[in-house]
Amino acid sequence: MGRIEVRTAGGAYPVLVGQGALLDAPRLLREHGATRAVLVTDDHVAALWSGSFAQGLSGAGIDTATVTLPAGEAAKTFDQLRLLLGALERHQLDRSGFVIALGGGTVGDVAGFAAAVWLRGVRLLQVPTTLLAMVDSAIGGKTGINTSRAKNAVGAFWQPVAVVADLATLVTLPEDEYLAAFAEIVKYAITVDAKLALTLIADVERLRARDPEALETVIDACVAAKARVVAADERDRGPRAVLNYGHTVGHAIEAASGYRVAHGRAVAQGMRAAARIAARTGRCSPGLVAQQEQLLAAYGLPGKMRRVKVEDVLAAIPRDKKAVGGTLGWVLPRQLGRAEVGRAVPAEVVEEVVREVLGSSPLGEVPSEARRKGARLPHPRLRRDLPGGEVDFR
Repeated sequence: MGRIEVRTAGGAYPVLVGQGALLDAPRLLREHGATRAVLVTDDHVAALWSGSFAQGLSGAGIDTATVTLPAGEAAKTFDQLRLLLGALERHQLDRSGFVIALGGGTVGDVAGFAAAVWLRGVRLLQVPTTLLAMVDSAIGGKTGINTSRAKNAVGAFWQPVAVVADLATLVTLPEDEYLAAFAEIVKYAITVDAKLALTLIADVERLRARDPEALETVIDACVAAKARVVAADERDRGPRAVLNYGHTVGHAIEAASGYRVAHGRAVAQGMRAAARIAARTGRCSPGLVAQQEQLLAAYGLPGKMRRVKVEDVLAAIPRDKKAVGGTLGWVLPRQLGRAEVGRAVPAEVVEEVVREVLGSSPLGEVPSEARRKGARLPHPRLRRDLPGGEVDFR
């Protein structure tokens, strides 16, 4: 089982990744003196995992109440938060207890936020059951709920005591949801870990088949990458913004769809837009755009999704919570494994690119301009003469 430490100003915590990791959770909680917990899950995960998990907690002497939320973004509302806080009160959860988030990113977000505000903070255990949550949302302490106009607009930073990611839970994940998570994985390859791109290409068949060994390698790489970024900027004041790559347009797509477009697919479209903006403003080459397109397409991304009105997406972009003083700073790639944050982009360029991306093939074809220049992504090789070991696809 893999173990990666996330170090923040408030302390360090482990991320455990492997087959059977759920079996370690009751022991871990007992080591922290837990005798009472509220298990938060959703109505999809409840039927698969929460019953046996709650039994394991009770068997370890932990008095456990279970709260089941609706699946998806419907869980991240003020109404659901109010119901969850009421459950914490009824179960008399004090500061010696735990909130346990068992599910995907939406469960982790709302349960984490409830833990952050109940009694001004109680302990949190993140138990992600989706690939997206394992590689991204369960790590780093971001929690929150949505408003009618913006995603994650109300929230708090609240680090968990630990993250327990059991690869066995991925077996029951629907194929569409499983593949959508690779948008966040490609995000790491484009922005902070060029070597990860090699693995995504070399092991595409094994990863699409959910091979546990290949998955653990990729999840560990993503967790380690995020741990490095979070350690440098826990509160998202600067460098951590690199992990928002693709999210400016992605969150706008989600908001414009009424949160009915899957997060990963929306982020994949957002990454396509950001790369094109970078190329159009001279910050990266068309070849990088083509590399990203083919990495995404290898995992069926962005894929088919609900249509949204371009005007609604454009209207939602300025409401991005990362805007400062009314000015939005974009995360734009420079080369594989390296991106810049806080870049201003002319509004006309944003509109032109968003219209282009939302009107183009949802399967992410290589743009004709890049194709004419011969940008390809066959067998990659690592060029060790490049700074930081960046990958050059030839």
